[in-house]
Amino acid sequence: MAAEGKAIDALSQFQLATSLGPIGASVNFTQSNLYMIFAAAIILGLMTWGMRARAVVPGRWQSLAESAYEFIHRMVTDQVGEEGKRFFPFVFTLFMFVLVGNMLGLFPYAFTFTSHIAVTFGLAAIVFVLITVVAWSLHGKKFFGYFFPEGAPLWLAPIIVPVEIVSYLSRPVSLSIRLFANMVAGHVMLKVFATFVVMLAGLGAVGPFIAVMPLAINVALVGFEVLVAFLQAYVFAILTCIYLHDAVHLH
Repeated sequence: MAAEGKAIDALSQFQLATSLGPIGASVNFTQSNLYMIFAAAIILGLMTWGMRARAVVPGRWQSLAESAYEFIHRMVTDQVGEEGKRFFPFVFTLFMFVLVGNMLGLFPYAFTFTSHIAVTFGLAAIVFVLITVVAWSLHGKKFFGYFFPEGAPLWLAPIIVPVEIVSYLSRPVSLSIRLFANMVAGHVMLKVFATFVVMLAGLGAVGPFIAVMPLAINVALVGFEVLVAFLQAYVFAILTCIYLHDAVHLH
């Protein structure tokens, strides 16, 4: 994290670059793809290694794996109902992928792939397609009744139907922008205050003393970003569950 001259370059951390040398360049394999693979490997490692012992009194890794499993399972059943158990693997995978991706970006020189709208919109589009397919397969033509509530006056249809359609189509947009914007904003703040530390520390004898304040703020921001990383994964998962509830119960 450095400043170019007197300007703070806070956005270069989001630039894509090819990884894995000539092989990666030939297929445009970027560090975003690389960290997605890292995230998937970490999740697989946690669930397989953590549950390998299957002990009655769980160890640390088993407790972590079981806690993640129970947390998402409870979320799915509470929001969707018993019918939602079949969607648990999808929601669990989505939550863990977003969470690990958010957390990876907090390590020095790491890349936050959830800070790219292409990634977050891709995840949101998968959710949108899933809920639409589920609603259509379960309810058929009754799915269109979702856009006009039962019992509403017919003369309000020209107003209600367009509003409901726009609201429905905006789901992947709001879902993706929320995650993308929070990740970008948090990492920009971290880089700005980290650059302040470097710039102030180079002001001579008094520089290191002045740099203590932005350093303290940056340490606090790191803790705050850990909380935001979890909350954004939670929000992404619980909104997916709410959308699945609407698709299953059509209300």
